[in-house]
Amino acid sequence: MACMDLDADAAYLALKARDARFDGRLFVGVTSTGIYCRPICRVRTPRRENCRFFETPAQAEAAAFRPCLKCRPEVAPGPGLAWSVMDASSTLARQAAAALDQVAFDADGDSGPTLARVAAQLGVSDRHLRRIFQAEHGVTPVQYLQTRRLLLAKHLLTDSRLSMAQVALASGFGSLRRFNAAFAERYRLNPTRLRRESRDDATPAAPEEAAIELTLGWRPPYDVAGLLRFFERRAIPGVEAIDAGELRLRRTLRAGVLSDEPAWLDVRFVPSRQQVKLRLAPALAAATGSVAQAARRWLDLDASPEVIDTALGDLPGGGLGTRLPGSLDGFELAVRAVLGQRVTVAAARTLARRLVERFGSPMATPWPALATAFPAPQAVAQAEPDRIGELGILRTQVGAIQSLARDWPELEVLAATQAPQALVQRLVQTPGLGAWTAHYIAMRWRGWPDAFPPGDVAALKAMGLPKGTRAEREAEARSLAWTPWRSYALLRLWNSLETST
Repeated sequence: MACMDLDADAAYLALKARDARFDGRLFVGVTSTGIYCRPICRVRTPRRENCRFFETPAQAEAAAFRPCLKCRPEVAPGPGLAWSVMDASSTLARQAAAALDQVAFDADGDSGPTLARVAAQLGVSDRHLRRIFQAEHGVTPVQYLQTRRLLLAKHLLTDSRLSMAQVALASGFGSLRRFNAAFAERYRLNPTRLRRESRDDATPAAPEEAAIELTLGWRPPYDVAGLLRFFERRAIPGVEAIDAGELRLRRTLRAGVLSDEPAWLDVRFVPSRQQVKLRLAPALAAATGSVAQAARRWLDLDASPEVIDTALGDLPGGGLGTRLPGSLDGFELAVRAVLGQRVTVAAARTLARRLVERFGSPMATPWPALATAFPAPQAVAQAEPDRIGELGILRTQVGAIQSLARDWPELEVLAATQAPQALVQRLVQTPGLGAWTAHYIAMRWRGWPDAFPPGDVAALKAMGLPKGTRAEREAEARSLAWTPWRSYALLRLWNSLETST
């Protein structure tokens, strides 16, 4: 089903211009070859009469087009947040797609139970979900899931050296036989042949032979320096390392985050190609799809910068392409948010370093400077409060951190199944954890683009407002002009002060 929301002549002009603003939002199927491409594909532009345009890879594949081996649709950025007002059915269909993205790669290969689980999560019947999903997306939920899984498999076959069985498992297929059959039926070639034909485009081997390599794309502009600067100011020694010169970010992950074992990630930005080169520890092999999706949110790769920058107008403090720094470990982010209450970023970083040194877990990585994983919720929950307080952490903060640690399984489920506002409402019930901290956690952990933590001192200063309840109400009223991009507005306000808020 071709996308009826796109003007085909305008889409063709974007294709001829290789306009990167449409990357991930527009795909072209070429009837003379049976292949679909991204609008930035460098091959010769096809004739207008041979082009069909689609909003998603799933639509293109439902129309029997195969993904291009050159521009690689699986690398394209996601569509990002819809900024138009949608009716209830459209909103539900978008939520369903996001929920399917969350479970696409950890399923057992059978789409039936997956769809039933998502329908139950959204509080609707399977039948209703299928109907509104197809009306909104132009494909059935099963077709959407199959495309997501097959594109990830293509991604892994091209970039990684995982075995066929590992690729099948990581892509959400229940068996190698089922994977081979689906791949051959959809793409009309077997996986081994695709890997052989793609080898010329493969990413060079990593020094760590078993490392898993992935390429992820973004829509320009992207303020890479600004994002790395944000992370560098907050980096915990032993857990994170940023090299601004090499545009590189490395970090450890505790067991229980994306994998049952401790793991590491290595990120390198390649602005000339509008790509991120991601290397993963072998422990993340089975969770590769989930890791790629989490990395997209962590680095805000799916943002629509031209829309956001236009909405924020002349708001100071930001160059083009400001991105919302996310977090791979929600518990770590929550603890760090509590430690940052009423202190500078540098002071919060010192407290976090002490906490890691006392309660973190040693682990092996390819880099001696990264050798510790952030403490697990269980370790923090079971610690003697005095041992945490000895680190210079206030008693109210100790109580809040340990409450978060005890409640973390419940909070993870809530965050995965409910809107960010529901998470905020639950977090503020935690003793010692106020509204600012709750909004900040939702903003960075869940990638909430419209958060505006109340009473933010730096935001008030940047807006020329004094402290106090009346000023906070005025700031909130002013911020409504930036909806639904208030998180990005907040980052700009912080940046305008050139402060480590």
